[in-house]
Amino acid sequence: MHARADGQGRPLGFVLTVGEISYYSTVPALLEMPCSKPRLFLADKGYDGDVVRQSLLLVGISPVIPPKSNRREPIPCDFRAYKDRNRIERMFNKVKQFRRIAARYDKTKVTGRLLPRRLGLDAGNDVGI
Repeated sequence: MHARADGQGRPLGFVLTVGEISYYSTVPALLEMPCSKPRLFLADKGYDGDVVRQSLLLVGISPVIPPKSNRREPIPCDFRAYKDRNRIERMFNKVKQFRRIAARYDKTKVTGRLLPRRLGLDAGNDVGI
């Protein structure tokens, strides 16, 4: 499960993936959600890749992604801004308190569309899943 959150760590939308899908493939779906364009893209090392970084820069979003340890050329990261990713991790911890989500009982996309309602998000909002 991948999520897009606002600056306060509130979920704006989710992208559900099956199996072991690369993080790179979820970036376009996260950016296409009907939300305002972010200034920063805070993500963990799984999103570290030249293609992801270049695609973000082309649309005017600054990637704040720490480099992987096996990267040949280390790329600078704004670790001061990266500290705000803590809010997103806390949001995921709140989501995982719902046992159905943590245990992945509902693995289909159809039942995944009900996720915002289960989390108490407003049903009138356009939440991309």
